[in-house]
Amino acid sequence: MNAVAEIARLKKERHAVILAHNYQLPEVQDIADYTGDSLGLSLEAAKTKAEVIIFCGVYFMAETAKIISPEKTVVIPDPTAGCPMADMVSAAQLRELKARHPQAKVVCYVNTTAEVKAECDVCCTSANAVLILKKLKKEAAEIIFVPDKYLAGYAAQKAGCAVIPWPGYCPTHARILPEHIVKLKQERPMAKVIVHPECNGLVVALADAALSTAGMIKYASENDAEEFIVATETGMLHGLRKACPRKRFYPVSEEIVCPNMKKTTLEKVLRALQTLEFQVELPGEIINRARLPIQRMMDWTKKND
Repeated sequence: MNAVAEIARLKKERHAVILAHNYQLPEVQDIADYTGDSLGLSLEAAKTKAEVIIFCGVYFMAETAKIISPEKTVVIPDPTAGCPMADMVSAAQLRELKARHPQAKVVCYVNTTAEVKAECDVCCTSANAVLILKKLKKEAAEIIFVPDKYLAGYAAQKAGCAVIPWPGYCPTHARILPEHIVKLKQERPMAKVIVHPECNGLVVALADAALSTAGMIKYASENDAEEFIVATETGMLHGLRKACPRKRFYPVSEEIVCPNMKKTTLEKVLRALQTLEFQVELPGEIINRARLPIQRMMDWTKKND
């Protein structure tokens, strides 16, 4: 029996649901029950009756799934698949910054560890960061934003407020340069440029739209353009092409690859279902504290739907 068929069999046997982030390998995306962005996947899994979540992504994503569904068994096929940006800020470092700004409210991007989320007031995603800051600026003298300085700058400018940014960034998105887009735009002048707001401000300024990964699929599906220049991790191209098979998508560079996102393979997914290794475990206190900023974000965004 091949790996795909065995994964399907074991998934039923284990009462499991398989989640795959949009940056995963194409073959991993294709065997998933849900593909999407990190928070959206965790929320989808919470709605299911599955007893086991196999999270094909990086470690903070699996932690988020555990925070939202603590009663479920959460398994990450490769526990070494980390996020360099999430690792750029620790809970201890954030506590030190909070001590220097005791009146500040803290916004954490979902791309953070569970321990960091537990130190924050409200969470955000790349899709709702602007909305969260608009809400928070009405009640906070200062706003700390961790860990992504580029998303912080983008969201603060759009929201019309100042933030105290943590100097973190995504190494993969940081490799995307304005000249990548300028060159492709010269070659394909009719193409729409869509970028992830984890890119630096000079790149975002060249975009027709700055979007989350889920937002990119929605934008491409609804836009009349036939060509798109895509400034994010190359795994995104697979989902875009599946969603819009008659349209053409061009990566800014074939080298914009997150090595951690590519650690998960079909063989590792199969092993995860066979053994239920490696399970994500979090202290109950961290789960309870980290759930609060996520819930607050969901409450705030629900009121603005």
